[in-house]
Amino acid sequence: MSRGWPKSWRHCLWMLTLALLAASGAETAEEQAIPSRLATKSLLIDVARADGRLVAVGEWGHVLLSDNSGGSWRQAGSVPTRVTLTAITFVDDKRGWAVGHDVLVIHTRDAGETWEVQHHDPQEEVPLLSVWFHDANHGLAAGAFGLLLETRDGGRTWRRRPLTGNPDEDYHLNAIFRGPGDTLFIAAEYGSIYRSLDDGASWERLHPPYEGSFWGGLTVGPDAFLVFGMRGHVFRSEDLGESWKELESGTDQSLQSGIVRADGSIVLVGLGGTVLTSTDGGRSFSAAIEPNRRGIAAAADGVNGKLLLFGETGVKIR
Repeated sequence: MSRGWPKSWRHCLWMLTLALLAASGAETAEEQAIPSRLATKSLLIDVARADGRLVAVGEWGHVLLSDNSGGSWRQAGSVPTRVTLTAITFVDDKRGWAVGHDVLVIHTRDAGETWEVQHHDPQEEVPLLSVWFHDANHGLAAGAFGLLLETRDGGRTWRRRPLTGNPDEDYHLNAIFRGPGDTLFIAAEYGSIYRSLDDGASWERLHPPYEGSFWGGLTVGPDAFLVFGMRGHVFRSEDLGESWKELESGTDQSLQSGIVRADGSIVLVGLGGTVLTSTDGGRSFSAAIEPNRRGIAAAADGVNGKLLLFGETGVKIR
């Protein structure tokens, strides 16, 4: 696989996270994100909860905060980057991490109000696409071309981790997610799902009956989880990935991420304004399309039981 990336980027890699590629020579991790009245209308790629606060990230280093379940938003006070941020996670109500282009990792200790750079390697020209933390010390960050980083000290230092013993297996690692029990999975391209039974110390490649890219995964029960990706493909496993059942999604649009809502329903979102909903624990789905048909990257429970959608057009209450 070629490791060549364009030298001049403008928009975020939307086919790795949403089939858009964001970057430009002006983006750096040394400059502060610029306050913008239009930040809530710009590309937003991921969202996470810090207790009662929602924190969303996206292009130009935008970090948006909401303390009323998405009823209103404001930009974080200090974000030391204009690099596109692709993923975010929190381990408690204060400490969180976000990752992005140029192997960037930033960290907050105050629920997203202010951030500091922990890792940045612009020479790599590779985006990190997902971040996961077991606790305040141990975390993983995954990205394009098989890049997997690990920290054991809360992000102060990061080291590369080989995923397998095959050096040619440099597939894009699109999403790290916790599976049933203590399992950990990575959704990747070329029909690849990686499984760890020891919190990332070792990995094995699983082989679902599909050769396209998987963009994400979601645990939907004590023994069940879903993986989903290109052209609306959704697979369910109830035995930690030993066997798979393909589900009828009702769409041929690529699916990007999903959530289990507070009411127990399951929502998957994707390109073309796609919103899939399941009320039977992820065994079947009904499909709907947002009127603007713009790509959706992430979702969250919002104010008064509404669904929040994040993507190409920023944040929307559904």
